[in-house]
Amino acid sequence: MSLGEGGGSSGLEFETLEGYSWPTITQFSVFLENRVGQLLELVKSFSGSKVRIVGLSIADSADCCIVRIMLSHSEQGREILRNSELPFAENELLVAELTAGSRTLSDICTALLQGEVNIHYAYPLIVHPHGRAAVAMHIDNVELAGQILRDTGFEVICEADLRS
Repeated sequence: MSLGEGGGSSGLEFETLEGYSWPTITQFSVFLENRVGQLLELVKSFSGSKVRIVGLSIADSADCCIVRIMLSHSEQGREILRNSELPFAENELLVAELTAGSRTLSDICTALLQGEVNIHYAYPLIVHPHGRAAVAMHIDNVELAGQILRDTGFEVICEADLRS
């Protein structure tokens, strides 16, 4: 008989990650021509709305650039980007705060390395939720990374934390 058959309780009680979804924040990768004023146009597209850019990273090349942005209100930001007819893609990132005390970026990297979790890229947030520095990370295993960071004393934040 396998576990779960027979309707009886096995007497085992434990916590699993099955069905748990770690909070992630949507990142928009906006593709722009590499010419003067394009970043300003992107930033201005959010003027007059409640949407703020809370994280920013730019990858530049000769002909184009990819502007990675995290927004305080992703649903409204998505609509603004669509209405602006800017080509973009979306990814989910894990964002961890550097807690008060001696916790550092090195501690995050060490904890994830020990868990064999790869960080594809990372960048700091412009806005500091709860008054602490935070780092956004594109990670190959969000569930495992979230568990590792929580277990080592880091707070993983969600989009609602960015809406101040």
